[in-house]
Amino acid sequence: MAALTTPSGGVQALTLAPERGSTIRIRSRQVNGCKVCTGSGRTKRCSTYLEVKDNDSVTVAFDCSRPEDVFNVEIVRNIECTTKSCNSHIVLADSGPLALAGFNRRFSWNLKSAKAFEIDFSDGGLRQIKVTDRCPDGHSYTLQAFQATGGVVIGKYCRVGRIANVQILNQGDFSVDIPAGEKLQRAQFDVHLGDEIKSLARITLMLPKGTSSLELLSPNYPESFPDDDVMEWYFEVPNKHKVAVRLERLTEPVCLKKNTAVEYHNRARGAVVVGLAAPQPEQRQGNFTLTLRNCEMDRRRSGSSGLAVRLLVSSSSESFPVSCNVDVGELGVDSLRVKKMRPTSQCEMKVNSVLKEEVTLTSKADVSFQDCLPEDVQITAETTIGKPTFQGLAACVRHLKDCPKTASRLVIPLLPACFPAPLSNMTWTVSPPRQATVELTSPQGYMRQSFPDQPCNDSVVINLEEDLGTIGQFCPQGAIQKIQIHHCNVTVTVSHTGGKNLSEHVMSALIKEEISERYIVTVSPKRNTPVFLATPGWPSGMQDDSTISWIVSVPEKMEAHLMFFHLSQPKCRTRHTNIKVLQIGHREEVYSRREDEEADSEITVPGSFYLNMSNCRPERGHFSVITKITLQDSISRLLSIVLSVVAVLLVIFIIVLIVVCVVIRKKKKKLSHQVSIYNPNGTSFLPGHNGFPETREDDDHVYTSIEDTLVYTHLLRKGKEIDIYGETDTYRPFTGRTEACKPPPAPRGNDQGLVDNVIYQTDGQSEVEHSTNLGPRLEPEGGN
Repeated sequence: MAALTTPSGGVQALTLAPERGSTIRIRSRQVNGCKVCTGSGRTKRCSTYLEVKDNDSVTVAFDCSRPEDVFNVEIVRNIECTTKSCNSHIVLADSGPLALAGFNRRFSWNLKSAKAFEIDFSDGGLRQIKVTDRCPDGHSYTLQAFQATGGVVIGKYCRVGRIANVQILNQGDFSVDIPAGEKLQRAQFDVHLGDEIKSLARITLMLPKGTSSLELLSPNYPESFPDDDVMEWYFEVPNKHKVAVRLERLTEPVCLKKNTAVEYHNRARGAVVVGLAAPQPEQRQGNFTLTLRNCEMDRRRSGSSGLAVRLLVSSSSESFPVSCNVDVGELGVDSLRVKKMRPTSQCEMKVNSVLKEEVTLTSKADVSFQDCLPEDVQITAETTIGKPTFQGLAACVRHLKDCPKTASRLVIPLLPACFPAPLSNMTWTVSPPRQATVELTSPQGYMRQSFPDQPCNDSVVINLEEDLGTIGQFCPQGAIQKIQIHHCNVTVTVSHTGGKNLSEHVMSALIKEEISERYIVTVSPKRNTPVFLATPGWPSGMQDDSTISWIVSVPEKMEAHLMFFHLSQPKCRTRHTNIKVLQIGHREEVYSRREDEEADSEITVPGSFYLNMSNCRPERGHFSVITKITLQDSISRLLSIVLSVVAVLLVIFIIVLIVVCVVIRKKKKKLSHQVSIYNPNGTSFLPGHNGFPETREDDDHVYTSIEDTLVYTHLLRKGKEIDIYGETDTYRPFTGRTEACKPPPAPRGNDQGLVDNVIYQTDGQSEVEHSTNLGPRLEPEGGN
């Protein structure tokens, strides 16, 4: 990396050759004084800062005897993470001779990622210290996050601690500072792609067993935490331990928008939001996340110091029962079932002081839990329409007229805080009166069907069943507006696979009049979002002789493209299976197929339609199919668009053609010359001006006599020179033909005059005779 020259006066010259992918920066701690120089003679350049990039060898000299007391050296490398992996790890090692060991050195790694990157410190861990503190081994580690507003110091750390890994959003920096004369300790910290985080950074800490404590500081401490930002700490807590958090040395900002707060998230109780000045809740239920939120600060006021806080975290073991006095009736359910899931765990559950592995509570009871984690137990609840959860549905068990006219919420009860885990699933049973229908909707928007290869993204699963079997599994956020089920007992089970609290209100139920089908599903697809619809009971098949109808709404000027796949047809004993498509408002079917007919795999429907399917009574096999619906622009609309475009282009072409013709005509008029036209009737005119005279009598005198010498003097002179004309300058009649002269060529058209202003006559012909033999009067070209 560097070769060192050591004159008697101290370190004065260095030859720097950075490794590939690294950069060496030499920066003075003083504004004036010693400088670092490159080159010699006229090319010599000196400054307080020098940067040498990879694969470049530079010899530098210092104009002072002790440059190591003035300059710091930084060696920078870059690590980039793609969507799949990161191209390198953080490797702490001095390579080559220790040429720079006499300087205070910093080894830095700039890290970039499209989302977040994670640095793993699990081999020994880190612990946070104040900015002014020093580490025992002389190696101090600093983490920064880069934002659009600038860099933010996440913290300063020493080796050996409880910090296992750190995730930073998008871009950051990790650096190690060592004093002059110290050798860099070898180590490696792996760099990986991080999780999807929405905070500035997320630090994971692993608390030890027994009693322990640690100190954490807000970013930029003791300066202010960034404006309107979020910081997260995730604590992994050993079994049978409790954690206490205290906030000290707190300075709060003046807020313009939002409020500062601390949030606690765990699997058992969800989120708890606490003010910074309020007592912080003790954590007794396993791992949790502590989130520090800042507000939009008013920094214009004098004395507004921003947000800075010191967090003291202490943990200790505990082994004592947590008691609960449970009244199932007050929860609004028929029964509450608690089951121990891990036989090897230390969890103990007692009901009325009796140890139980599984218990179903239906009334009041005293329950206690000791050393139970959320993953140790499963809690489920069930209820019927007779409980207050249904808000009036119990009144219409026998008569439809007594049923409420608006949908009733299926409310999920909130368990007492003493329970070690949240409710994993909630089941309702709805029994409508005879000749009635159960209608189910989701208050969070439309639903979609769940399939093995298309599970629910948010981990909330809605399972619908009836007396004869499963109807299907559904998720929130889809295209299914409502599901109607003909008279039968309907069971709705809502569960959460992620171990989090279920939403208080997931489904709504309404009892309505009887429908003609067994099931009716209303669907409203969206453009560019395919909708998948499966027959009830898929993949097992529909119930015998059952029917289903999907009412599909298609927006105007669009059409639906249907694809049928995973089609399974039975051999029918009686009746037939049928797949029919009928456009709403039309009598003719768009599509119809039975089990003994070859079905089309794709069809197109121009508008809203009914998709009806019916099952037979099978001899063997079952009837099931999945339908994929995709919206697209209708052909008629596309044709109208094409015709409109063509019509517009045609109009533009005609306009351009007219403009071109007008321009050309104007140019022709400007370029046309005025010429006199010979008229044998004795009338002279100019084309395009005064028109033709009506009679000749008014202008008979014009051509009676013309003095040639006034008009053709130049021709007479030339004729005289070549002996055509004599001495006299008067007109001589033509006496005949000579061999030396050829007869004049025949005229090319009626508008070709002989010579302007000259009258031609043959011998023995008077002027009158000549006039009468000219033939009919001709209209000149170009006249009006």
